Amino acid sequence: MINGWDGIEEFVAVARAGSFTAGATAFGASVTHMSRAVARLEARLDTQLFARTTRSLHITDAGHAFFDHCQRLVEEREEAIAAVSRQDQPRGTLRLTCSYALGEKFVAPLLLDFARDFPALSVRLDLDNDVVDIVSGGYDLALRTGHLEDSRLIATRVAQRQLVTVASRHYLSAHGTPQQVSDLASHHCLVGSSRQWRFRREEVFRPESRWHCNSGNALLEACVAGMGICQLPAFYVGDHLAAGRLKIILADETPDDEPIWAVYPTRRHLSSKVSRFLDLLRERLQPALDAASPVKTSH
Repeated sequence: MINGWDGIEEFVAVARAGSFTAGATAFGASVTHMSRAVARLEARLDTQLFARTTRSLHITDAGHAFFDHCQRLVEEREEAIAAVSRQDQPRGTLRLTCSYALGEKFVAPLLLDFARDFPALSVRLDLDNDVVDIVSGGYDLALRTGHLEDSRLIATRVAQRQLVTVASRHYLSAHGTPQQVSDLASHHCLVGSSRQWRFRREEVFRPESRWHCNSGNALLEACVAGMGICQLPAFYVGDHLAAGRLKIILADETPDDEPIWAVYPTRRHLSSKVSRFLDLLRERLQPALDAASPVKTSH
């Protein structure tokens, strides 16, 4: 007798990953298993879900329509299982990736406490400022900010961060204080991993700079040294603002807070280690960010 779920989970995994190889990695099965399961499902439906060539894989129109329904079914089932799995003790290895600044200052301390609470659990935290493919990389979880583009992943909002535009008092004394966003074009700007700065009403400024660095701490040091203006998450600059070394500029143009997302492949949501760490992130990440960002601008 054919299981009613036969091939559906495999189809969802392949559709999300964009290939049988990546889908097999995320699902935890062989490529052969995935291919046969999807083929059986297509035979049951008498419909082609994927258009295959030797070099590419594309989901068909029928596949798109079927995927929308199947994805909801899988997610609702996994949410139910996850609610029950919270009763189990986390074990195995929790693999997580996020940016350096967020990881070193905020996520690593939470993971340390998490590992202490659950001795059967091992933790691997990989820090990377680039967006890592967590499906092919085998990660359970990643933390990301802002707009999310990878539709293969499930995302839940765990916190938010404020972006502020700052300069040293020495720089402002020598070069003047910008009064509006367009004034930034005539100033020295310090550029980090983001090539554009955001402001209110969706306004975007793309700075030109002779100083580029993907390290937020190095960018901060250059700003404190009077090299120019930069835009950073507020948790970087809280101490410097309190000490008077830096000053927020264009405070009235500060953008809305930027969401921080936990993203994960759907099947990973089945595990107690992921669901419990998500609970910890929701409980403790925002207070930690707020404590490091003592100055709050208002519109």
